[in-house]
Amino acid sequence: MTFDSIGDQVFEPLRKNAVSQRVFSMASTVGDFSVVWHVIGLLCAITSVISFRETLSLSVALGCESLIVNQGLKRIFRRDRPTVSGDERFDVRTPSTSSFPSGHASSATCAAIILTSFTAMPLAIVWILVGVVVALSRVVVRIHHLSDILGGLVAGAVLGGIAVPVINAIL
Repeated sequence: MTFDSIGDQVFEPLRKNAVSQRVFSMASTVGDFSVVWHVIGLLCAITSVISFRETLSLSVALGCESLIVNQGLKRIFRRDRPTVSGDERFDVRTPSTSSFPSGHASSATCAAIILTSFTAMPLAIVWILVGVVVALSRVVVRIHHLSDILGGLVAGAVLGGIAVPVINAIL
């Protein structure tokens, strides 16, 4: 049995639960195009948790992350997804890119790192929790393998680690 097939079995109970179906379906949808992270950044700026310059920096960094992951890494690996359009129990967008690494996991990790650098604790816990739910949603809805999520976490951590000092130098 492979790592990914074990992961698939571990997440199967969540696919059968009505509440988790709604939560993970919504998390997967709001993770599309990093919408959740752009909205969080904007809300943080409106409430003066972070500045509008920091919000703009977050959005630019996420745009760069998306280009690197979706137009770079995914084209190198060209891994097939576990399903073409996800588990039939979920209404999610059919992706146009390959499976590895997960763009949702990458953007979630990158965004959580950047937002944590702006806000620190205790909000860092919120960013991490949102990121984990968005990332895992992709395995639950069967758009990604568990190893795709881990690859996305690594890619997002590297890109977030690069973005923070660059943003700090600019701001």
